[in-house]
Amino acid sequence: MRIAVTGGGTGGHVFPALAVGEVLAARGHEVFFVGSDGLEARLVPGRLPFYRVPAGKLDRTALRPGELLRAARGFFSALALAGRLRPHAVLATGGYAAFPFALAARIRGAKLYLHEQNAAFGLANRLLLPLAREVFLALPVPGARGRVVGMPILEHRYDPREARARLGLDPDRTTLLVLGGSQGARVLNQRLPELLAPFLDRIQVIHAAGRGRLAEVDPPGPGYRVVEFVEGPLAWSAADLAVTRAGAMTLAEAAYHRVPPVLVPYPYAAGDHQKKNALRYAEAGAARVVEEAAIETLPEVLAELLRPEVREGMARALAAFDPAGSALRIARAIEEVA
Repeated sequence: MRIAVTGGGTGGHVFPALAVGEVLAARGHEVFFVGSDGLEARLVPGRLPFYRVPAGKLDRTALRPGELLRAARGFFSALALAGRLRPHAVLATGGYAAFPFALAARIRGAKLYLHEQNAAFGLANRLLLPLAREVFLALPVPGARGRVVGMPILEHRYDPREARARLGLDPDRTTLLVLGGSQGARVLNQRLPELLAPFLDRIQVIHAAGRGRLAEVDPPGPGYRVVEFVEGPLAWSAADLAVTRAGAMTLAEAAYHRVPPVLVPYPYAAGDHQKKNALRYAEAGAARVVEEAAIETLPEVLAELLRPEVREGMARALAAFDPAGSALRIARAIEEVA
C-alpha cells in the first residue's frame, strides 16, 4: 500500500508522522513524507522519501495576504503531487505544513487519517476533521470523536552513562535537561542559567537552546552545557529530570523515558493547549507546573525534585502516560481500513 505521512513546522508535528511512517515502512508499505521548509526538511531526508510543497502559515489573528498567496500556491502544488504519487492513504499530524497535501490527497481519493497530539485540536486538524476517515488522539479531547492511541515517538533508549558521555557530560552526575521544544524558548534561554546556577554544585545541565539561538544563553559556569539541538532519545536517556515547555511531544518523551519534568507552558499557544497538557500531567502527579510569569519560583520546585524519592514517585506516575506502541497502533489501524 502507498501511504503518505504529512506534518511539519515543529517537532511536535514532525516526529509523530516520522515515527508512524517508519513503522509502516518496516511493515512493507511504500511510505513517503510530505512537508514544507520547517524542521521536517532537515530531519526526514535520509529516513523516508521526502517531498516539499509550499505552505502558508495562516494567522488566526490577522489577515496576511502573502501567506494566503503562499498557501494557495502550496495547495495547487500539493494537488499536482498527489495526482502524481496517488497515495491510498494519508496520515496528517497537524501544523500548517500538513494542510495542503492532506486536503489535496483527499480530493484525489486517498483515505485521510488525522493524529492530534494536544488536549485541544490545532487549526489544520480542525479544518480537516470533516474529511477524516478516522481520528487518532494522543490524549482525550473533550467532545471530540476519535480513538485515543497515545503519542507516536521514536522509541529508542540509550544507557544513561553512555548518553551522558556522548553529550560531553560527566557520566556519573545527576543531569538536568532544559528543552524549549524544537524551536527553543527565549524565556528559558535567558532566565534559566541564573536560576539554575546555585544548583551546579549538585547537578549538571544540558540545555538545548534551539536553532540559531545559542547567543540567548549565557552559561553560568562549568557543568552547564549549551547546544542548539540535541537528538531526543539521547537527551532524554541522559536526563534525571527536566525543565521544558509543555508540548505534546515533549510530554510523551518524558513519559517514555520516565524523566520527571518541571513544565513551563508557552502562554500564547493556540487554544492554550500547552497549559491544558501540563495540567493533565500535574494532576496525575507526573509533573510540576511553573507559569512563565512566575518563573522565579522554579528553584523552589527544582529543589523538591532533587530528592530521589520525589522523582521516583513522579516516574511511577509518568508510566500512565507511556506512549510506547502508539506508532504501531496507528499503523495497524490504517492497515485495517485503508
